[in-house]
Amino acid sequence: MSNEQRIGARVLRRKPIDQLTHPGSELKRTMGVGHLTMISIGATLGTGIFVVLGEAVPLAGPAIVVSFILAGITALFSALSYAELAGLIPASGSSYSYAYATLGEIVAWVCGWCLVLEYGVSVAAVAVGWGQYINELLHLVTGLRIPDALSQPPGAGGIVNIPAVLVVVLSMLVLLGGSKGSARTNTILVWIKVGSLLMFCAVAFTAFKAGNLQPLFPLGLAGMSAGAATLFFSYIGFDAASTAGEEAKNPQRDLPRAIILSLVVITALYCAVALAAVGAMPWQSFEGTEAALSRVLTDNVSGAIWPILLSIGAVVATTSVVLTVLYGQTRILYAMSRDGLVPSIFARLSRAGVPFVNTIVVGSFIGILAALVPLGSLADATSIGTLFAFALVNIAVIILRRTEPDRQRTFKVPFSPVTPILGLAFCVYMMFSLGLDTWIAFLSWMVLGFVIYFGYSVRKARLAVPSDQ
Repeated sequence: MSNEQRIGARVLRRKPIDQLTHPGSELKRTMGVGHLTMISIGATLGTGIFVVLGEAVPLAGPAIVVSFILAGITALFSALSYAELAGLIPASGSSYSYAYATLGEIVAWVCGWCLVLEYGVSVAAVAVGWGQYINELLHLVTGLRIPDALSQPPGAGGIVNIPAVLVVVLSMLVLLGGSKGSARTNTILVWIKVGSLLMFCAVAFTAFKAGNLQPLFPLGLAGMSAGAATLFFSYIGFDAASTAGEEAKNPQRDLPRAIILSLVVITALYCAVALAAVGAMPWQSFEGTEAALSRVLTDNVSGAIWPILLSIGAVVATTSVVLTVLYGQTRILYAMSRDGLVPSIFARLSRAGVPFVNTIVVGSFIGILAALVPLGSLADATSIGTLFAFALVNIAVIILRRTEPDRQRTFKVPFSPVTPILGLAFCVYMMFSLGLDTWIAFLSWMVLGFVIYFGYSVRKARLAVPSDQ
């Protein structure tokens, strides 16, 4: 075999599904369907609705409600594909593992590299949002604010975002205590933030004015699409449950249920909150608003207690997202490390069954990112990486239906291959709705990923090529 053929065989090698599931995994199986659903909701329901809403409404106007529906449909198609693959391949690697089994090692690497961007950058973005609501809560209670120098990144008029670093460090410490305790903490936080959003809807609808919804599409369909692309950040996280494949008690049954149930709950809440928000406050007033929902209550509803309660709920919500998405990031790297594509130190476990070095390294890197980069740049970079990974998951479903037709599936995507093809099409459409700067950043990230893959991973991967054995 020539050198070129050898390299081609290496980058296209696929990992058998039976090797991906790791029945003897050292991770501890402690999570039921309730915990998994809460992980999915916890990783999703947070900054997207509490903070990014303020950036998306000026793009779409009152059509922001339609933008949420479009983003939700895009997420739903991919969620169905995730549900099928999560039941079929209950591994920690999520879409990275699915790609390894269907599309080959180099595509799996690209998918994993996108997930590093998705999870890592989104945690940083959520941490920035957490800092904004902490500042808003402090102002509502005491009239004071943390100085911009200590609460904003350099690109937004500050020096370092200390609150954003703080929530990352606290979440990292909770994760180091073990997955069972982390899941319990997250469940409590999820119930609090769902309650706070229901409270917001009940209060904001008292100030609802139908005239605020007219015209529905002031910026046209392009504005609605741009708003949906930005808001897709709000749906990132429902796949977090799939990263717990080796810590679920009954992953084949519970993972599909958790993914679908969480997305239904999240979409319903998002649409209700968006309708209440733009109905209570003219869409033009959202421009430059960071703590958007708190601003709606402060300016349009009587009673000082409501913005305070909402800000408390937002702080809890974003804490939950940081915790669960940081968890997902460490499990992705754990799976990649176990396969040899990144250094083995990322798979080293503590006595509590936690990849502790992995968690510390990832937490430290994300803390630095959250301290120094503005929210808008982080959100868009996260969206494009996620959309690319979701597109690969839809392709993986189609391939596995052909290559592994007899393998038992606890959930099947309805109307396949039409549904996965639609999921792929929606993802591509949303990716091209993002700006040129986001594409440049994404392609630069991909170039760096290929340098690492061909410089390190292709030689260190533990999956052998038959001719090399």
